Amino acid sequence: MPLQQRTIVRLVAIDSTNRVALELASRGGAAGTVVVAGTQTAGRGRLGKRWESPPEAGLYFSLILRPRLDPASLPQLTLAAGLGAAMAVEGVTGRRVLLKWPNDLLLEGKKIGGILCETGPLWQGCEPVVIVGVGLNVSTPMAAFSEDLRTRATSLLLQAGQVFPQEALLTAMLAAIEAQAGRLERHGLAPVLADWRQRDVTLGQELTWVSTAGTLVHGLSLGVDDAGLLRIRDAAGQVHEVLSGDVRRSGR
Repeated sequence: MPLQQRTIVRLVAIDSTNRVALELASRGGAAGTVVVAGTQTAGRGRLGKRWESPPEAGLYFSLILRPRLDPASLPQLTLAAGLGAAMAVEGVTGRRVLLKWPNDLLLEGKKIGGILCETGPLWQGCEPVVIVGVGLNVSTPMAAFSEDLRTRATSLLLQAGQVFPQEALLTAMLAAIEAQAGRLERHGLAPVLADWRQRDVTLGQELTWVSTAGTLVHGLSLGVDDAGLLRIRDAAGQVHEVLSGDVRRSGR
């Protein structure tokens, strides 16, 4: 859908674009509606983490989707959206963008962006609503990152040495995310996963997984299974299927 055919809410500053998009969706906001902000004062990542959103240095937006998927398949949209975002950024910049399960975009081994998908209330007989929140570090200087992120995060400017137009990135990312979401609806997860796996930065790497219950597991990544779950084999040979929690490459 071209930008001129969308409802686009542009804000100078807001606490969270996902919150605004969820409110719009609850009032009947159409699929394809986008909320874009110059900065977020309370941007969110997975597991309640804060997403740092320095003013005008990044692309911060949320897209309303109304996917024709059963509720059990909705988490797969995170993988589809991540794949679309990576393909779009690569298309604009010419730089290879990889993926870290489930929602991180990486350039040269460092995080440049992330995806946060949130589902609206699921009422019986009503179509599901999913908000795809995206944060992309476009021209963020190193000084804008908190000290604990400086070894793990970067921006397009820092890696490529040039500023890419945010409007071009937004247009490409919206189109690619919707294309991959539509592909998921029509053909299921398999074709999306086939392309996602080509960008999987963790396959064969030593990982540390902290479950939502606080359990700590160290092991080797066996990649993502056909249901979209990450598999980790620990030192005892037990294979853990990871649905949620915090996953990091060991030593990072």
